Amino acid sequence: MDNFLVGWEEWLALPELGLPALKIKTDTGARTSALHAFAIQPFGRENKPFVRFGIHPIPDNPDIEILCSAPVVDRREVTSSNGQTELRYVIKTPIVIGDRKWDIEITLTNRENMTYRMLLGRTALEEIAVQPMESFVQTELSYKLYDKIARQKPVKRPLRIAILTREPNNYSTKRLVEEAEKHNHVVELIDTKRCYLNIQSHSPEVHYDGKPLPVFDAVIPRIGASLTFYGMAVVRQFEAMGTYCLNSAASIGASRDKLAAHQILARHRIPMPTTAFANSPKDTDSLLNLVGGSPTVLKLLQSTQGRGVVLAETKKAGEAVISAFQGLDANFIAQEFVKEAAGSDVRCFVVGKRVVGGMMRTAGTDDFRSNLHAGGSAKKVILSKEEKSIAIKSARVLGLTVAGVDLIRTQTGSKVLEVNSSPGLEGLENISKKNVAEKIIAHIEKSVPSTNWQKRSRK
Repeated sequence: MDNFLVGWEEWLALPELGLPALKIKTDTGARTSALHAFAIQPFGRENKPFVRFGIHPIPDNPDIEILCSAPVVDRREVTSSNGQTELRYVIKTPIVIGDRKWDIEITLTNRENMTYRMLLGRTALEEIAVQPMESFVQTELSYKLYDKIARQKPVKRPLRIAILTREPNNYSTKRLVEEAEKHNHVVELIDTKRCYLNIQSHSPEVHYDGKPLPVFDAVIPRIGASLTFYGMAVVRQFEAMGTYCLNSAASIGASRDKLAAHQILARHRIPMPTTAFANSPKDTDSLLNLVGGSPTVLKLLQSTQGRGVVLAETKKAGEAVISAFQGLDANFIAQEFVKEAAGSDVRCFVVGKRVVGGMMRTAGTDDFRSNLHAGGSAKKVILSKEEKSIAIKSARVLGLTVAGVDLIRTQTGSKVLEVNSSPGLEGLENISKKNVAEKIIAHIEKSVPSTNWQKRSRK
């Protein structure tokens, strides 16, 4: 860096931390550079540690907060100019001053009350001439660069991700962990049932194993049907903490309630088999007539993986099943049976605004349910443009980011049978040979914000 000059104060950028402009002070009296950081939280394995922290880059505007994370290269005792010793995390990241870019080590410390958010120490200034009487020798930047940052793509950084699951060893969980770690993220598996909630307006928390959980960048809910109510409460608490949740509590609730889901789909004119709902035993005949008589499909509202779904092949069988459900105070819906589907349906896997894969599932012998958990089989399928459009719209109107949308092919076109908020990956990845887990992690990377704007105003 021959003949490269800097003043006693300069502008620089830290591109990998998502900081386009910082006004800094050069300090040859300090050995290592120091960056302002608050809410410093280590995460990751002992042999691959990371640190997550926030920074207010503009000294007089605390409303703009940038979220950063980086690999840790060391922990070091640093003595400040006032003689106070502090054990600090050390990261290594590139800096840009003028037209020069190079890697330096930076210690993290709270400089909230300091004029400059960063000091540039002498190890970063080797072979650089400092002009102690000059300011801003290199290109001047501006805090106005932060006006655009909220509309830009998030900076790619190591993320701390939690998966809410009671099945840490199942295929879907393992694949999500595997793909996240390939992308340099850290995943922690949290047993949903063991979470408990500290509900307060100023600082909501999720507790686990006797202490508050740390701040996560993202949460992936993998919540079973039997734990829907409690799982939604846990997800809602993470949302209150400002964590990005792949599927919201409200969207999970809407999809799990089959009646509510069908009513939402109907309101948005999404095609589905004729569906009916009643409460009084006196309305049984009318209910069966609404869906075309027998055979009739009867579904418990909280059924999943084919459980709680019955095919009543005759009117008498339908009346008997309805009577049994009503005797148990179990809510259910009746749905027309589509004979031409021949026990098959099509699973469309939606991530964001795209269908990333699909398969056709066919019922096993002597069964009409095509669910793989119920003994069905699967094969590759070519999805039509219309089917993709229906699947994407179904997920969107229910508020789901990731969804398994089940369609049935009829003589009048494809119709939605069900929308699953926690679809499994195993069958689809094995049949389609597509890396669905990677698509989910990539979507999280694009969706987790690097900024936390409390106001848009600029002083």
